[in-house]
Amino acid sequence: MRRGLGGAIGFAPGDRASILVMSMTPSEFPAPDAAEAWTRSYPPEAFAFVSDGLGHTASLVHGDAPPYVPITDEGRHVDGRQLCEGLRDFAIRRFGLLAPAVLGHWNIHRTDDFGRIVFAMIADDKLKKTDEDRLEDFFGVYEFATAFSDRAITEAITAIRDEERDG
Repeated sequence: MRRGLGGAIGFAPGDRASILVMSMTPSEFPAPDAAEAWTRSYPPEAFAFVSDGLGHTASLVHGDAPPYVPITDEGRHVDGRQLCEGLRDFAIRRFGLLAPAVLGHWNIHRTDDFGRIVFAMIADDKLKKTDEDRLEDFFGVYEFATAFSDRAITEAITAIRDEERDG
């Protein structure tokens, strides 16, 4: 176990990381001095994806909310497992069969990466967490090879189309 920013579980330069962002502009992404070791491996597009995916996930879990209700409100909280599942759905909706390639291009290869991104943003005061939220909540939620296989994506796209058709 390595020591990192404020805890026993840390990340060294070169470790993969991912993050949740709340529709942030590039100037609002975590500053290099705030969470450099966690964010260096991820491009701004990965942060923007997670930010948008957080909104998508909160809507899936809690239903649509008026635009003035921040996702950080207690009533819109999602846990690590919910977020990972929501990000999978969001990636498939946005990128279809290209989802694994796009995520891989952004150095996102495991659900752990989503957690590292989220916790880097928490360290940079871009997101809040509850006392129950842990980085480990993101570990091994699903295997990317299975969740983003051609068959799984095709099945998900079919279900999405059926859902949209049945409205």
